[in-house]
Amino acid sequence: MAIIEMKVPSPGESITEVVIARWVKSDGEYVEKDEVIAEIDSDKATLTLNAEESGAIKTLAAEGDTVKVGQVVCSIDTSVKGEKKVEKKVETVKVESIKAPVKETTPTTNNQQPSTNYVSGTPSPAAKKLMDEKNMPANKIVASGKDGRITKGDVLNAISFGFDSSSSAKWGGSRDTDRTKMSPLRKKLAQRLVAVKNETAMLTTFNEVDMSAIYAIRAKYKDKFKEVHGTNLGFMSLFTKAVTEALNHFPAVNAMIDGDEIVYHKYADIGIAVSAPKGLMVPVLRNAEQMSLSEIETAIKNLAVKARENKITIEDMTGGTFTITNGGVFGSMMSTPIINPPQSAILGMHNVVDRPVAVNGQVVIRPMMYVALSYDHRIIDGRESVGFLVKVKEMLESPAKMLFGGKDPNEVVLGL
Repeated sequence: MAIIEMKVPSPGESITEVVIARWVKSDGEYVEKDEVIAEIDSDKATLTLNAEESGAIKTLAAEGDTVKVGQVVCSIDTSVKGEKKVEKKVETVKVESIKAPVKETTPTTNNQQPSTNYVSGTPSPAAKKLMDEKNMPANKIVASGKDGRITKGDVLNAISFGFDSSSSAKWGGSRDTDRTKMSPLRKKLAQRLVAVKNETAMLTTFNEVDMSAIYAIRAKYKDKFKEVHGTNLGFMSLFTKAVTEALNHFPAVNAMIDGDEIVYHKYADIGIAVSAPKGLMVPVLRNAEQMSLSEIETAIKNLAVKARENKITIEDMTGGTFTITNGGVFGSMMSTPIINPPQSAILGMHNVVDRPVAVNGQVVIRPMMYVALSYDHRIIDGRESVGFLVKVKEMLESPAKMLFGGKDPNEVVLGL
């Protein structure tokens, strides 16, 4: 008998403990080499534990357990072969194909599970994600997977029958409570947010941006932009470009405190706040000041997808000299974003609302957005914070200025 011990991998140099978030494979189950067998949460990211060899798995830690990096959490008996189970899986598929017409007209109840062993009703990772999004309990879904597991197809099938999430999660009517253990990521986030409030002299300054010029550019060039670059033209790339140019004019906003020194960065690594299933994450665009709009759009899209699929790495989130967060996608009109340490400032975007404004003595309706800059007053003065935000506003309202370092094109031509 050959036993392979599976140890917890290191998510990063500073991390010594992690939490077993979920066993994808159950105790005694056969696993293939390189197959994901567990999801592990650290205070910075989620990573997966993959089987080093094929065989039967024996778990040595439970879901929710805190374990040390390098600790053995399961073993794999490589003497166990999976041929018989594979044959059983094929037979099960054949049976399901015969029963398929019945399944399409059967109410979605859990009484018709193909088996009732210890994994019955357990969703696959893809199914679990979809169930969480749709607020669907396992007992409302017919499981057709191996050993009674719920597959993504089972969830989609239940949805196709008109599953009503409101019927399974009605508000009120009881005195029940739910307790959920905080994940390492959520605990670390909480600690950092409290630390920022306690350890920085944080202030917020506001301004508003007339988005008419941005809207006009997108309406005129969005189709050609996608045709040429293969990606959509969104707000984030334009805001990121405006921010990088403004940081060049106000370097203190791009700086940070290190002990008794102020570190000024000659580059702009821009963190983009992304809402992910595990909580807020801030992947970083390296040297964003050198990137084109299409490169920024592509990079943001790729990082956002990785974050939402829990595939983001610590390297993706390490560093950053300035952060942009967009609460507008959730309908926020105005907020005071919290600095992402050790950075010294963060820009908050909000939703665009048609409002009456005065233009050349006339009241007109324009698409307006409030923007907020939270900053550490220890190294950023009011003049710099206000000036930075005004510079961002100017470039968004006159996008051509982004090509000339934030200057008016006419001034550049005239050498002023």
